Amino acid sequence: MTEFREVVRNRRMTRAFTSDRIDPALIDELVDLASRAPSAGKTQGWHVVVLEGADQVARYWDITLPTDKRASFRWQHLLDAPVLMIVLADPSAYVDRYAEPDKARTGLGDSAEAWPAPYWTIDTSMAAMTLLLAAEDNGIGALFFGVFQREADVRSEFAIPDALEIVGAIALGRPRDDHEAGRSSKRARRSPDQIIHRGRWQSPA
Repeated sequence: MTEFREVVRNRRMTRAFTSDRIDPALIDELVDLASRAPSAGKTQGWHVVVLEGADQVARYWDITLPTDKRASFRWQHLLDAPVLMIVLADPSAYVDRYAEPDKARTGLGDSAEAWPAPYWTIDTSMAAMTLLLAAEDNGIGALFFGVFQREADVRSEFAIPDALEIVGAIALGRPRDDHEAGRSSKRARRSPDQIIHRGRWQSPA
């Protein structure tokens, strides 16, 4: 295992993978670690549809990146990732949890519209981030990306209920030695002084 600081600093979005198989037990371990992420009311209202192996993964890419568009796709070896996870959030789980006696006084059990922020998305995102860090700690490359193309077809192909929110997808696999960083990686990282506002939003002049 690696020191936490190193895990955080070394984590990158991997866009080029080998097709080497990932042990299903490791997938279970990564998801178990992700389940330890913060969760409002310990609702844990998130799920993943796990696609393992070339045949299952190909079903996803055949929908979202048809063959006739692949020649111009920059990240050819992204398609070699042996595992894809479709990350899902369940709003109804939060409404149901906050309708329980210990949370009912909040009023958040009335409906999803009663929530000032979509904690199902927030919690699922924190779980996904935890999974990315766990992958790095285990020497596995990972890429979180949006499901922007043909979402309805993805739902149909993998029997994802309409009530669940597709937060994104995660590709997992062994990084290729020649993988390159994304264009945005060259942007300067903001310093703590640019991020922290101590005591108030803007200090007096």
